[in-house]
Amino acid sequence: MHMSGNFILDPGKLDLPALRRFVFDSPRVSLSQDAKNVLADAARSVDRIVASGAAVYGVNTGFGKLAKTRIPDDRLRDLQRNLVLSHAAGIGQPMPDRVVRLILLLKANGLSRGFSGVHPRVVQLLIDMLDRGVIPVIPEKGSVGASGDLAPLAHMSAVVIGEGEAFFEGQRMSGAAALEAAGLAPVVLGPKEGLALLNGTQASTALALVALFDAERLFQAALITGSLTLDAARGTDAPFDPRLHALRGQVGQIECAAVYRKLMEGSAIRASHRIDDERVQDPYCLRCQPQVMGAALDSLRHAAKVLLIEANAVSDNPIHFPDTDEMISGGNFHAEPVAIAADLMAIAISEVGAIAERRLALLVDPSMSGLPPFLVNDSGVNSGFMIAQVTAAALASENKTLAHPASVDSLPTSANQEDHVSMATFAARRVGDINANVRVIIGIEYLAAVQGLDFLAPLASSEPLAQVAQVLRAKVPFFEQDRLFTPDIEAADALIAAGLLTDAVSETLTLPTFEAA
Repeated sequence: MHMSGNFILDPGKLDLPALRRFVFDSPRVSLSQDAKNVLADAARSVDRIVASGAAVYGVNTGFGKLAKTRIPDDRLRDLQRNLVLSHAAGIGQPMPDRVVRLILLLKANGLSRGFSGVHPRVVQLLIDMLDRGVIPVIPEKGSVGASGDLAPLAHMSAVVIGEGEAFFEGQRMSGAAALEAAGLAPVVLGPKEGLALLNGTQASTALALVALFDAERLFQAALITGSLTLDAARGTDAPFDPRLHALRGQVGQIECAAVYRKLMEGSAIRASHRIDDERVQDPYCLRCQPQVMGAALDSLRHAAKVLLIEANAVSDNPIHFPDTDEMISGGNFHAEPVAIAADLMAIAISEVGAIAERRLALLVDPSMSGLPPFLVNDSGVNSGFMIAQVTAAALASENKTLAHPASVDSLPTSANQEDHVSMATFAARRVGDINANVRVIIGIEYLAAVQGLDFLAPLASSEPLAQVAQVLRAKVPFFEQDRLFTPDIEAADALIAAGLLTDAVSETLTLPTFEAA
């Protein structure tokens, strides 16, 4: 596993740049000494609570509907171990490595704030697993995002106690074998520690954050491909006049309009038809790009704000206050903030793809674009981009179903004790599916727009857009006659996923990120 750089985990103070770097660059992580001291103080407080003999939920009682069942002191270790094993009931494919790594980081971050009653050794093992590449096998399905992400976090915790499964150096093996291969030893969980590991929103939050950072690259790419299409279709830049957007006042819209203006600046194609252009207005997919993309940007920034708060949150139960030796039961594990943020992301990203598909449809229609039918010479013999547009339409339509809110659904669990759930884990997971669809849609638009620009030669686009076109042409040649199309789509998809479109214009302008403007 590639590891780049290092940062010290200062509990509760993660920011979006650090999280983004963690997801894409896999830096090594270490725990600050202050955090270790805070954890040690909290663990001593739990010992005092147990010694007092008071019944405390999750420490010396059963869980959920069994909260009234008192557990003898000599069985408290069994209680925590059994909790982990019984809750590891997930199914489906393993979550991606980068999601699991982020789950480990977020769990260490939340526990290290000192309100969960865990010993430093537990958090240190999470950090060591990150450092040495032990990746728990966490099935993607099985959480309703209510009493925390119980099943996913139980599969993570199973490895912590030497059970379950993990990946190490690309091989899937038992959790015990993975720890041993990495030179690590499992821990025996003390009072409260199993519950602290299982309760929390770290799985749904990690899924949502990874999707957010992928969507950020998609969003930036869509601003660029939309500009390419505008030029290839010889659209007008009048709708991007800053005075129009200032009068409305929407922040994202104003920012996106400025990006389009900068990307189009100096286009000889635009200059060639600025005079005597009979068209009064372009279709909405060209003209309303700042409005649609700006609304998506504002929504995604709101989601980013919510997810950053959650990444730093204490979201287990009960919450432990070591200064007064109190355990207070509450509902911080309920992942409704993550669920609604993920639903908002799903809608916004789907709209980015929806308007991109409409731009693509415009390009392949000669009556709208003025370009050869389906962007190919000798059409009829050649079908060109005909079915590539159908693929984009299929994915845009699929996203309509995927974008249906998950947070409005709830099925009671745990014998009606947990009677309203968030569905945050699914809400966040399906954003990854939407991202994958939108990346293909934008990739096909990228192919089509560059093809359209080639037909307009020798007129040249702007310098930054010409750079973006060159990035594609280094991998995909002009579509002279029909050939297998999927390899071209996969090549464009890979360029977008790697952020290479953004890199190509980086000397000209800085594209929006999801940090607040």
